[in-house]
Amino acid sequence: MSYSEGPNDRLAHHISRLAGDTVELDEIERLLIGLVRAERITRQEMILLQARYLREARP
Repeated sequence: MSYSEGPNDRLAHHISRLAGDTVELDEIERLLIGLVRAERITRQEMILLQARYLREARP
């Protein structure tokens, strides 16, 4: 399973860029998105896992 950028991802990237923000997903975040797209986890599960990941990764 791998992450591949879709049309909505490109749109979000351009909107963020035009707003002056830089958003770069790391390997774990791309994996979570891939799992949702493959219907292995729900969007709600992804949000909970990402929140936990970001709390644990905080320096």
